[in-house]
Amino acid sequence: MWHDLWIALALVMVIEGVIPFLSPGATKRMMMAIVEMDDKSLRISGLISMILGVVTLYLVN
Repeated sequence: MWHDLWIALALVMVIEGVIPFLSPGATKRMMMAIVEMDDKSLRISGLISMILGVVTLYLVN
């Protein structure tokens, strides 16, 4: 189980590194947009992301 968790963490790091590597300018603009978001909007987008992740895991397995 721990092995799978470390693999998943490594894949997240690789996937999240692709965007800044390919387009650093867009990454900076995206981060500035996130800074300007209010807390409620940021929490909702985080919740949606988590729900989509759980649904994806369910569908894959």
